Amino acid sequence: MNKNILKTGVQEFIENNYGTDIMSVLLSKPVFPDISPQELAQQLSGKNKAKNKLPTWFQKPGIYYPPNVNLEQTSSEITGRYKAELVRGETMADLTGGFGVDTYFFSKAVPLLIHCELDEELHEIAQHNAKVLGVSQVQFHHGDGIAFLKQTDKTFDWIFLDPGRRTSSNKKVFLLSDCEPDVILHRDLLLHKGAQVMVKTSPMLDLKAGIEQFGSVAEIHVVAVENEVKELLWILQKDATQEKIEITAVNLTKGRKESLEFRWIDERSAACSFGPPLDYLYEPHSALLKAGAFKTVCKTYAVDKLHEHSHLYTSREHLSFPGRSFRIDQVIPFNKKNLRRLKGEKANVSARNFPLSVAGIRKKFGIKDGGEVYLFFTTNNIGENIVIQSSKISSPDIPT
Repeated sequence: MNKNILKTGVQEFIENNYGTDIMSVLLSKPVFPDISPQELAQQLSGKNKAKNKLPTWFQKPGIYYPPNVNLEQTSSEITGRYKAELVRGETMADLTGGFGVDTYFFSKAVPLLIHCELDEELHEIAQHNAKVLGVSQVQFHHGDGIAFLKQTDKTFDWIFLDPGRRTSSNKKVFLLSDCEPDVILHRDLLLHKGAQVMVKTSPMLDLKAGIEQFGSVAEIHVVAVENEVKELLWILQKDATQEKIEITAVNLTKGRKESLEFRWIDERSAACSFGPPLDYLYEPHSALLKAGAFKTVCKTYAVDKLHEHSHLYTSREHLSFPGRSFRIDQVIPFNKKNLRRLKGEKANVSARNFPLSVAGIRKKFGIKDGGEVYLFFTTNNIGENIVIQSSKISSPDIPT
């Protein structure tokens, strides 16, 4: 950590130039004699990335940004806030503290928090930024989080881990056994030291596989931002069983929070009704799809599903639904003659449980991207390929 970066003149330069072309900075002569082009580029790039991902950090003068790989791996501000909402208690240990975003938000929910980070520079950066952000109740520990847990005689209300998902060659991984630290290997220690353990994993991890490997899963939170699943949160407890696992599928957007809670076992045993397209069409948000709440959606919202594998739903009356809602204008049997009129027209195309991809559909029928028309190429309840022409319905804001 080069503290010369914190000088007033350098900070003013970063504030005025964070949107500049980074390559030009790297190829230019040093702007400041005691700061390399690489170090300056790191700060400019970090500031630029923080503008949307971490607005609290972006708006605060004097923040020191880590290398891009660390900033990419850290939670966004919106997901950090969500995680903190799940935590209650007096003590917590963040064993993989990193840049400190999650730690910052956890500190607002827990009076005593310990931040562990093995990388010395990242440890210093997190400690510096905590002071800048006015965080005082966090204890910073430089070292391996698991080693710290083995050595301390303390126990915690909560333990949090965000295992590293990159190999030594910087390749991304998502299997639990490939992440560092290996939570499965240290599960007994974690549950001995923490009343509740929260583990953040890749959104690529299969829920069923995670449940089997983790064991002792009490809750799973599938967290999407702007309809893109960003992370899975696993809450472990000693006495948790599969029969009691609670799943929350949540989609976080600006001004909205769409969520659905259900039990893992209830989804397995729920029934779903099937039917033809009616007056309204619904597409669940990505967190619901990842959570596999296909039957729960039918039961909760009293909608029919078009087909077992289409994951599209329909109703006669318009409903407030966690996802995108559409008014069905017409249902078109899928054949070349019926779709000839769409050639050269603009439309938003989706393909669900359909033999052609979106790209294949656009190429075959000459449909341009965009416009106000939404076309769903799918399969109906009796196995026929159809096209549902629809208009999108804007959803009212739901406070987050």
